[in-house]
This record gives sequence, structure tokens and C-alpha cells, in this order.
Amino acid sequence: MSLRRLSSRGLGPLAGTGLAALLLFAALPADAQWRWRDASGRVTASDLPPPHEIPDKDILQRPAGARTPAPTRPAPSAQAPASAPSAAAPVDKELEARKRAAEQQQKDKAKAEEQRLAAARADNCARARAHLATMESGQRIARINSKGEREVLDDKARAEETRRAREVIASDCR
Repeated sequence: MSLRRLSSRGLGPLAGTGLAALLLFAALPADAQWRWRDASGRVTASDLPPPHEIPDKDILQRPAGARTPAPTRPAPSAQAPASAPSAAAPVDKELEARKRAAEQQQKDKAKAEEQRLAAARADNCARARAHLATMESGQRIARINSKGEREVLDDKARAEETRRAREVIASDCR
């Protein structure tokens, strides 16, 4: 029902204000939410604080001015073994497995890139050797210049092309 209808029924402008105040107060509890990440990594939201086992670093959101209640756990006894497994151990194992997988993926990617570069160097080497053989064969070679005209390589241009082919061979044919 709109505010205009409320005021036309004799409820007056105060009814609209009261309704707005009621909606505002109803929305306040929804704002006071706790969010935390539990031991298995799931994010949980509640209007109650998280359990005492949840460390402060895993609390993602607190209501304004709220603090985590002080732990009420009993102090560890002297008889408890020092190497008792913690709840964080499975998370640490999962984290370590993810790190190893990411490192392996990075190594595989680097290896694939190195193989690609090696194949490109081998192709450049083969082309440079074929070009050098052509330059040293003594036959006439022509190419198209920037104006679209055909020009035959003279001795100076042939020597320059031979030098470039040898440089490529020296760098890519190891």
C-alpha cells in the first residue's frame, strides 16, 4: 500500500513516517552479521559470533564495534602431547598441494615456451643455411625494392646478405 493511500484513509502523514521507522529497525539486525572461514575453507555467515576454534585471521566480517569473545577453552594440560594434530593441518596440506601444483604448472609452461623457442631457432637456422648456400652459389639473385621494381643484387649487396646469414647461423645454430 502506498503512502498516498495511507494518508487518504485518514491515517495522516505520521503513518508513512512510522512505516519508514519500522522498516529501518527491521533492517538493523540484518546489518549485524558475522562472516568467517571455517577449517574446511567454507565461508559461513551468521548473526552469532563464530566458534572459539576460528582464529581472528579467518573472521572476514564483524558487526560494527563487536569483538570476538574471549576463548573459554581450558588450558592445555601438561599430559597432552606437544605434537597433537591441529585442525589447520588438513588446510595446510591442501595449501601445500595447491602450491606444488602451481609450481609444476609454471615449470611445464616454461618448458613448453623453451621448446617453442628451440623449434623457432632450429627453423631460423635451417632457413639461414639455405640462404647462405644460395648466396654462395654464384647465381644471379634479384629482389623487389620498395618501389616495386626488380633489382639484381650486386657484389656489395650479396656480401651483406652473406654476412647477415652467417650472423643468424652463429646465433641460432648452436
